[in-house]
Amino acid sequence: MQQDQVSVAETFLRALKRRGIDYVFANAGTDFAPIIEALVKLEDRAGEIPRFITVPHENLAVAMAHGFYLVTGKPAAVMVHVTVGTANTICALMNAYRDEVPLFLMAGRTPITQRGHIASRSAPIHWGQENFDQAGIVREYTKWDFELRAGQNVDEVVGRALDVALAAPRGPVYLTLPREVLANPAVVDPDAPAVTAPVIAEPQPSPSHIEAVAEWIAAAEWPLIVTSHVGRDVAAAAALAELADAFAIPVVEPGATCVNLPASHPMSLGQAGGTLLSKADVIVVVDAEVPWFPRAFTPAPGVKIAHLGIDPLWTRYPIRSFPADVAIPGSARTALRLLVDALAAQKADDGKVAARRAQMAEHRAELDARRARVLAEARNAKPIRYDWLGECVRAALPPGGIVITELGAWPHQLALDEPGSLIGVGIGGGLGFALGASLGAKLAAPDRTVITTLGDGSYMFGNPTPFHLVSRAANLPVLTIVCNNGRWQAVDSATRVVYPDGHAAAAKPMPLVELAPSPEFTKVAEASDAFARRVDEPEDLPRAIREALDAVHGGRQALLDVRMEHGVR
Repeated sequence: MQQDQVSVAETFLRALKRRGIDYVFANAGTDFAPIIEALVKLEDRAGEIPRFITVPHENLAVAMAHGFYLVTGKPAAVMVHVTVGTANTICALMNAYRDEVPLFLMAGRTPITQRGHIASRSAPIHWGQENFDQAGIVREYTKWDFELRAGQNVDEVVGRALDVALAAPRGPVYLTLPREVLANPAVVDPDAPAVTAPVIAEPQPSPSHIEAVAEWIAAAEWPLIVTSHVGRDVAAAAALAELADAFAIPVVEPGATCVNLPASHPMSLGQAGGTLLSKADVIVVVDAEVPWFPRAFTPAPGVKIAHLGIDPLWTRYPIRSFPADVAIPGSARTALRLLVDALAAQKADDGKVAARRAQMAEHRAELDARRARVLAEARNAKPIRYDWLGECVRAALPPGGIVITELGAWPHQLALDEPGSLIGVGIGGGLGFALGASLGAKLAAPDRTVITTLGDGSYMFGNPTPFHLVSRAANLPVLTIVCNNGRWQAVDSATRVVYPDGHAAAAKPMPLVELAPSPEFTKVAEASDAFARRVDEPEDLPRAIREALDAVHGGRQALLDVRMEHGVR
């Protein structure tokens, strides 16, 4: 290709920017040569192409895109190296798919030709990295996959990918980019219509079915709302708070990944409220894929149950069976607003509402007193307890701050009030989410304080050396708190659930659980010039967090290695 000709790679980068992709988190390989050439050629036109950030592990890159979306509501792109880079994304891609995160995953395709093209194969790996079906690696965790081919309209391909990613329910898409195709001269069709981004309307719930649910609630003695994720939409969280308060409807949050309802809200039962499920005569499930564990609870006959949300049946899950009298697909935000209006029109029994409000006041007083007792005991307990760490983080978090948690402090231990202040790991199961998500969140909101609490196992899974490098190189200072209990607590707990009186429960130590001797994680962070401290004493924790945040606010990343209690939180 002549030097003055425009390459497909150049047009591809411009197409990404035109469709709203501002950032590409990239880990390069030999397939990137045309992309790198285009980036240098267009460096004086930075406003026409996305900003590329080098991320030296693909799992971290996808987690960054995940966190970026949860803060901005906008997709980011990830570009990785052929088959091997794609394989490294899968753990984080599972999380993004289950969390309905619309990210644009792109991978090079090892050169197809052996000779005859400037981008033909030039290294032994170009034979070893060729697959019969490269996209098959990630097909179960993407909504769409395709390969860019010679002569195609790049804007159409990019537009199609992002349209599918952003259509509800949202999710990742995957595009492969052969080196020869990227290096080819761009084909310009002057007669081709301009490709513009359509407005993709959000599916809306059926008003008549919402009215039926309102009738159930109005007639109920003890209606209950169950949600895990509705607060990812701040407007939906506001609608939930209004609904719960106006009609005294308690809210339970199993597996919360955000602030669905302020912890201080009089109708908030938090995660512990699941014990009151058996009391409910109407249950409204909103954006919760696992509202309860069937092995522990089954609604009694006659209990009315409604499921609301974009995909209330969670059709991406092979097996999921929860009772439902009605499932109403559509925006949870709209459904909750419609419920407020429908219940107002129903003229719910004031006596029943007042009775529930009184019962909830008593229950909340008990919960608050219990929390106060737990914190009073935990304040000086050693090893450091999770409740104390959660309280210290809550107290130190400035207004507008964001806490990201992955097997660190749990949402009920953080007890946050501000919508949008919490990002919790979903149920995809891919460990290592929190580190990358914190960088994505900080990139999305550079003026907000970002604190991450995560387990020592999650920290190791999160690719800490690349994480600290990117935090420093991209000027994304965050505070990472490693809740270091030296073990896989989830494995221990699961084994005791299955075999409560078994041999493993009595074993000291339980096999395959211990992560001892624990590394000094401070040294990993210090290698990238982080402020780093180990904390063993509970009375030292508040001061350590304050000093770490001072470093963060001064532009330096920070890490606290907090030595924690064993046992169930």
